[in-house]
Amino acid sequence: MNFFPMFLRMADRDVIVVGGGETAAQKVRLLRKTGARVTVHAPELCRELRNLVAFEEVIHADEPLSVASFEGAALVFLATGCPGIDASLHPLVRQARALVNVVDQPHLCEANTPSIVDRSPLVVAIGTEGAAPILGRQLKTRIEQILEPDLGRLVRLAGGLRPSVAQLVPKEQRRAFWRWVFAGAPRQLFVTGREQEAAELIGKAIGQHGSPEGDEEGLLSLVPYTSRMADLMTLRAVQRLQEADVVIHRRGDNTLLELARRDAERFEMADAMNASKRVMFDVAHGSRVVWLLPHRELAAAVNLLSCAHEIVPHVELPNAS
Repeated sequence: MNFFPMFLRMADRDVIVVGGGETAAQKVRLLRKTGARVTVHAPELCRELRNLVAFEEVIHADEPLSVASFEGAALVFLATGCPGIDASLHPLVRQARALVNVVDQPHLCEANTPSIVDRSPLVVAIGTEGAAPILGRQLKTRIEQILEPDLGRLVRLAGGLRPSVAQLVPKEQRRAFWRWVFAGAPRQLFVTGREQEAAELIGKAIGQHGSPEGDEEGLLSLVPYTSRMADLMTLRAVQRLQEADVVIHRRGDNTLLELARRDAERFEMADAMNASKRVMFDVAHGSRVVWLLPHRELAAAVNLLSCAHEIVPHVELPNAS
């Protein structure tokens, strides 16, 4: 990973876009959503940029560019549409110590513009370090199809309710509460356009010091594998790992553990008997547990369990270890 993924607050920060054509306008459209102060450097502007300047939504500058032109900028886009001109300006930006994106020249970029799925304040950014932008756009299309157009309003509502939840819902029930909000009835109501009902339902649950599922039972998911290659895990297996409170695994499962929720508890247990006791204990205490194990050990593990569980489908790979 050569680029560190991070979301930056850009409101009232200076961003410079060099170029006045369609390429520059594309960057300006995105930047205007962030509240940044955008200055466009170009001798001539396309109609879209001229209109933005006329309404004082961006600043237009046309003086000769120097190192001083870029000093103090949080971010610079070199987007003239001419690769040679953009490359020639790159050293000036570097001397000004500003982060720079040179359009279509990833080897000169210190910052990349990802493919973005915008359900603000929910934003999904997909980056390929400039190596496969077409793939990034393909993934964007798939995620666009998964996330409902109005999901951002539910996220915004949840954000506004977090102080009330922190005050009224016991800490040990909050994860279950938010899981219910985003996977249960409130989200389903939002999907069908019944936003007021969803808000009232969430408010009622907060008033009762937890969601209707606040006292939910734990869930055990057995996730067998025939290969430790992460890209061969099924979608359901990845979902369970992302939802897990506890992950039981074997030595050498590190690649698969990369798919798990970052703050899930992890226990390395080679002995199946001890592992089964651990998972039943955690399930009894309301945790969502994933037990990662080789497929050849699945039947023996099931025989050790006395709690409800699901077996997540896996990919069959003959002779895989």
